Amino acid sequence: MKHSLTDKERKELDQRTAAAEKRTGVQIVLAIIERSDAYAELPWKAFAMGTSGAGLLVLIMNVVWPLPLPTMAALLAIVIMLAAGAGFALLCVFVPDFARLFLHSQRAESETMQYARSFFLTHELFGTPQRRAVLLMVSLFERRIVVLPDVGLNLKVNQGATEKIIAHMRVYLNSGQTAQAMEEGLKKLEEVILSAGSTHDMPNVIEEKGA
Repeated sequence: MKHSLTDKERKELDQRTAAAEKRTGVQIVLAIIERSDAYAELPWKAFAMGTSGAGLLVLIMNVVWPLPLPTMAALLAIVIMLAAGAGFALLCVFVPDFARLFLHSQRAESETMQYARSFFLTHELFGTPQRRAVLLMVSLFERRIVVLPDVGLNLKVNQGATEKIIAHMRVYLNSGQTAQAMEEGLKKLEEVILSAGSTHDMPNVIEEKGA
């Protein structure tokens, strides 16, 4: 995997995370993921688009400049369509910006969240005292950000706070400033936790409908 952070950036983020943990009393984990899924279907989607576009081009060419032999026209059509499809598929494999054109936003959101939850469990972030841990994850290929708090922080790091943190980070992430995005996200996360005060995370009286 090609690292998106330099050694200096990684060291600075590590130091700032440790300082934020000391001030908040919360376990904070920053994670940068190259991609949350392999998306094996994307090259096939690109291949289909390439062949379709080339097929339309071949049809226009046959109308404007018809070839004398039908077999020659058919052979040329096959070669052009397959070459275009293969070219699009290769672009999809080696050029992430091109591959993202074939990735539905809902699929990207779902896969990124699923990866974040799996990461949270695999690294046992739930094992902190009073379940006070939070994962701040960036998935580079999808350009998605996930803020995933444990149950001890659900009331502090709620959906509204999470959306603000993500919106603040997105400006930097979209411009390719991954380290800056993580740094700004860490700052906003710390502000959210500290601004909520040290009140008990669980309400004293709970009413539920039940089953």
